[in-house]
Amino acid sequence: MSGIDDDWPDSDAGNAAGDDELAWETRDSEIDYSCPGFDVRRDGVVLPDGTETEHHHVEEGGAVVVLPFLPGGDEVVLIEEWRQPVRRLNRGLPAGGVEDQDDDLRKAAARELREETGYEAERFEHLCTTEPVNGIADSVHHTFVAHGCEPTATQELDHNESIRTQTVAYDDLVEAVGRGDVRDGRAVLAVSRYEL
Repeated sequence: MSGIDDDWPDSDAGNAAGDDELAWETRDSEIDYSCPGFDVRRDGVVLPDGTETEHHHVEEGGAVVVLPFLPGGDEVVLIEEWRQPVRRLNRGLPAGGVEDQDDDLRKAAARELREETGYEAERFEHLCTTEPVNGIADSVHHTFVAHGCEPTATQELDHNESIRTQTVAYDDLVEAVGRGDVRDGRAVLAVSRYEL
């Protein structure tokens, strides 16, 4: 027995707004605040019990996350980046936003890997797609595993990025995730999912 009902949903089918008694009705919607990188949207909603209220959430759209393995598969490329909201250096994985012209998420992953690290990969495989904070944001993260990564270019960082690259043994990264030494959610999820 798996512990999960046979009717556990395996996709978004049937979960669209209005298809379930738990769905909220959106009466109106507008952007309350915009800045580079994201917007804050205010929705006027009606809850299932008839209560009318407002819900605010961050709109930032899609992103790609890359777990990059060097040739041989024993080492990975990590980035160290300053994260202002938590006011500390963060060790994690290359990642970045999906742009309007990105018709292929693998190309977006290749671009972010190259721009943030200067590495390029032989091939990419899709690992998972997740909604990391869907209670407060519409973010969708598409995580890829990159194989055969080699340093072939120089970093092309955005004006507000402070990033340093390093290579570490993959087993050390797994141990660091297990100990809680790596706190970046994208890195923890990618490693955990890859290990599963």
